[in-house]
Amino acid sequence: MDITRFGPDDAAALKEWVDLQNAASRVDSPWEVEATLLRAEARFRHGWDGEPAVPYLARVEGTVVGGGTIAVSEYDNLHLAWLGVTVHPDQRRRGHGSAILAFLEDEVRRMGRTSVGIGGWESEATSAFAAKHGYEKKHQAINRRQYLADIDRAELDRQYEEALAHATDYVLERRRLPTPDDELDEIAEMASAINDAPTDDLDIEDEVFNADRMKAYEEACEFRRERAYRVVARHVPSGQLAGQTVVVVESERPAYGDQHDTSVVGAHRGHRLGLLLKAEMLRWLAEEEPQLEQVDTYNAESNDHMIGVNEVLGYRVMGRELAFQKSL
Repeated sequence: MDITRFGPDDAAALKEWVDLQNAASRVDSPWEVEATLLRAEARFRHGWDGEPAVPYLARVEGTVVGGGTIAVSEYDNLHLAWLGVTVHPDQRRRGHGSAILAFLEDEVRRMGRTSVGIGGWESEATSAFAAKHGYEKKHQAINRRQYLADIDRAELDRQYEEALAHATDYVLERRRLPTPDDELDEIAEMASAINDAPTDDLDIEDEVFNADRMKAYEEACEFRRERAYRVVARHVPSGQLAGQTVVVVESERPAYGDQHDTSVVGAHRGHRLGLLLKAEMLRWLAEEEPQLEQVDTYNAESNDHMIGVNEVLGYRVMGRELAFQKSL
């Protein structure tokens, strides 16, 4: 097997990567929105927030049989690396996944990281592969999807008004990205509330947010040509930002959207701000993106509060994603 690293400027390798990912998802998670060249390039050029994953393709006699990724952060969790392993459905059960994983682990050791995580959609094969290589299940998340045509708008309005009565000290603000530079510190402070989301048994530290990281996140959205919408709740007596929700809509496929961060600062919980923010977002999207058909979100399965909000808003369960971790 020949495993080679490539970059976002390698158009041929990017095409092979996208074809590999889509072949795998059609078997493992057929509900997923297909990968595109633009989103693959963005992942390897900008990552989620300025720290791109490093991709590899694995070939046997010139044929792509699989691939892998390594993702690390220099902001936090300096002990940790997340690995991705994909094997083409036509090439499985030949040891290719094990060979790719061993290669990636060796790369991580050379980087000085001491803990590695992998993930995959729930299946016997996923769990068996992780166990075979010494990984323990530490976390599970649910992928939910909201079909906007199914929303009962009258019920949404009722939920909105009911939540509003519990948040009389707050106002909602609609914001389009990019954020002015002089407001990024305030956004970063609010975004750190996401660290309160459950991480179950993962050996993971809080993420560190600052203005540079928030700007890099917004630049990544821009590169993906996403139209990004942020609704924030501001506490009127103090002037502080109390929570936010962000949804992005793809320009290249405007029927598809993704829910990014939804979080409420600890001191401002108990006022139904999570529901209020997401309901306000749906109102805004109906005005600005009437063609939008679906929005995907991921939550830790143990995040009862946010799951409750999503269920009120009609999200459907699509699949369960498992995360495994081990020490090197």
